[in-house]
Amino acid sequence: MVGMKRRTPYIKIWQDLAVDKSMIFLVGPRQAGKTTLAQIISGSFTNNLYFNWDIAEHRTNFMQNPLFFEAVERRDSSIPLVILDEIHKYRDWKNYLKGVYDQFHDKYQFLISGSGRLDLYQKGGDSLAGRYFLFHLWPFTISELGKRNREIGLFLNNPLQIVMEHADELKEIWSGLSELSGFPEPYLSGRMATYRRWSNIYSQQLIREDIRDLTGVKSVVDMETLYYLLPSKAGSPISIPSLARDLKTSYNSIQSWLLVFERFFLTFSIGPWTRRIARAIQKERKVYLWDTPRIKEPAARFENMVALELYRAVTAWNDMGYGRFSLHFIKNKEQQEVDFLIANEGEPIVLVEAKLSDTEPSPALKKFQGVLKKPAIQLIGESEGYRMIPNGDQYILVTPAYQWLSSLP
Repeated sequence: MVGMKRRTPYIKIWQDLAVDKSMIFLVGPRQAGKTTLAQIISGSFTNNLYFNWDIAEHRTNFMQNPLFFEAVERRDSSIPLVILDEIHKYRDWKNYLKGVYDQFHDKYQFLISGSGRLDLYQKGGDSLAGRYFLFHLWPFTISELGKRNREIGLFLNNPLQIVMEHADELKEIWSGLSELSGFPEPYLSGRMATYRRWSNIYSQQLIREDIRDLTGVKSVVDMETLYYLLPSKAGSPISIPSLARDLKTSYNSIQSWLLVFERFFLTFSIGPWTRRIARAIQKERKVYLWDTPRIKEPAARFENMVALELYRAVTAWNDMGYGRFSLHFIKNKEQQEVDFLIANEGEPIVLVEAKLSDTEPSPALKKFQGVLKKPAIQLIGESEGYRMIPNGDQYILVTPAYQWLSSLP
């Protein structure tokens, strides 16, 4: 288990980004391990200082002297690392960091971490524009724990490549992620009781404390009820009017709360792919949970787990500057659907269908592959091997999810 705590893929991202920028933003869900990762990174610096806005003593020192880090005790002349954790809770944090960067970018390395969506501020006209790089830390995924990552170039050249080694080990990891989530505390405990306690407290604290304090949302109970409804909606296009009727609240409130859930990493969503798809649905989005075991229906939970793995991959590739990747689904007005499509620079790369127990390629997967002429994969629960099934001039790979996903870059 100790090796799992090293978060090696994310350290590599940090190292790559830190070569070019002295201010790096680290964002991700609460309790995904950001503080632990920051401490691991700080271990490679002789001189380092850790600040956390949530610690009263640190906050007091900051208010008395915003440039407190100048007093860092140095052991040699190397550049110090200054970690500013949850600094986005400071009302004027953007202007503060702009000033700090402009004055000290050649004298310090800064790591800014937080569970709010710091990446919301990567927009034109932003006072911080051009001053930082950003990367995401997610809960454990099988691609991280399986340690079989392919090079991005090899993957893009042949998404259908598959290796069937270490099946028993990967199957066990996949089962643990399904039952305990990928959040480090419950996953590393290996105990269902620990997961249940953790999960109950986790969403309550996020909604009743972080979200309420930072957004000023008044209807906390209604928002919490919406979150508890989402596990039954995972994997299906979300109908905001339907949710508004169920909760007897306004369309705008539901829409706003769903955006807040994404901002605080309770959920993420993907939109439809419409190019070259006749009668494609245009607007509805599919919502997935980071806390997968909340989803009780096995097929929906399986799809959610696949979504997490693909979303992790796409965000990591974007963070590393490999391209402009995006994750979508395909659905037309005849209700034909493919669960996922990965695109880069607006061009499709691969179609992915998640079928817990159906080993025959779905008719929709065959149809949309025929339209888009791209590799396609059907991920299933488990199997002793894989199959490569022809579909016109293309092929569909049918394989256990834990085998193919564990080798994602």
